[in-house]
Amino acid sequence: MISHIHHINFIVENLGGAVARYQKNLGLGDFIFDTLTPRAVKTARIKLGDTWLVLVQPTDKTSLPALFLKENGEGFFLMSLGTDDLDAQLKDYEDKQSKPPSISRRRGLENWAIADLPSDDFFGVQVQLTEG
Repeated sequence: MISHIHHINFIVENLGGAVARYQKNLGLGDFIFDTLTPRAVKTARIKLGDTWLVLVQPTDKTSLPALFLKENGEGFFLMSLGTDDLDAQLKDYEDKQSKPPSISRRRGLENWAIADLPSDDFFGVQVQLTEG
């Protein structure tokens, strides 16, 4: 079952500058910095209630995040919905589709289990499910 918004990602060109802006304008505290090599990004995140706010800077011009940044500019990148059972949630989602899509799973920050859903189902917005 989907229980909450797990994390929201914003794509940025300069991670350090973006963190400073969020801290200054919103009075946020310390961010946790990571590198997610398989996605070719550097990230900075902070937990706000039950939700992680994640800033993402691409490190490879050919990566999906970099192509998104080039096409759309800085701003909202994706929303991830939290679930306690990714396999069951994916089965439920696929059962509701007339043509079930092929959905791949991967590991994210903190070893979160992640599945990206087709953006066509969500008005062009990148939505993913996360367990962890």
